[in-house]
Amino acid sequence: MVLISIWIGTLAAGIGSVWIAAALSFGVLARFTQHMLSMAAGALLATAFLHLLPEAFESQAGAHDLFLTLLVGLVFFFLLDKAELWHHGHEHHHEAAPHHAAHEHLQGHVHAQSHGHDPAHAHSHLPKPGSWAVLTGDSVHCFGDGILIASAFVADLRLGVIAALAVLAHEVPHHMGDLVVLRGGSGDRRMALVKVSLAGAVTALGGTVGYFLVDRLHDYLPYFLAVASSSFIYVALADLIPQLQKRLSARETVAQIAWLGAGIGLVTLVSGLAHGH
Repeated sequence: MVLISIWIGTLAAGIGSVWIAAALSFGVLARFTQHMLSMAAGALLATAFLHLLPEAFESQAGAHDLFLTLLVGLVFFFLLDKAELWHHGHEHHHEAAPHHAAHEHLQGHVHAQSHGHDPAHAHSHLPKPGSWAVLTGDSVHCFGDGILIASAFVADLRLGVIAALAVLAHEVPHHMGDLVVLRGGSGDRRMALVKVSLAGAVTALGGTVGYFLVDRLHDYLPYFLAVASSSFIYVALADLIPQLQKRLSARETVAQIAWLGAGIGLVTLVSGLAHGH
């Protein structure tokens, strides 16, 4: 009975949050692509710095070990991006040499946007850095969420339901950011939704593992949180922020900062409400 409750709770939190995020990102907010990039950057940074890392540091794990994990994670996601661009460059060698593909990819966004092109389509033939980092980080994060939900259900059924709802709530703004990143890479909404949903489904895997190994895995949770944080920080700083670093009018700059703040505020508010229960 407890295991079935864990599966229902983890799937509702893991996949339900993705679908709610998609309904908002692709429906209500679909016209604000550029603003969504700012909001995504804010949401990813806030998730890492205000939610995951504080939780990791509240544990018994040493600060030195956690910072080392964070550093290794950042380097790992940088190398993952390099591998992705290199692999894509070889696949499309008739379009451009590998290093040109990488250079064009990293430098081209500002040029495309300065001429008024939609960033979601400007370089749709090239992979967007960060897509694999987002999915890997998401999977690690969701696995950790699954363990947390399982721990709560094992302790008390009502506590498990509250934990699942809290995870669902704080994942929505974060998944909105993920969907923006992935859709920007391919321009394909459906594929972005499928990929993030699959990462969300890892919550159920974490829940199952958590149910059987809850005592043994507890000590490793802070490191899961640090690795997930490194992926979100990397994507925000290496991919999203550079796209926002362009010359804008004063009004557009204020709007950009406001949406970045909105992403941070949304995650802070939702995390606060979730922890308040």
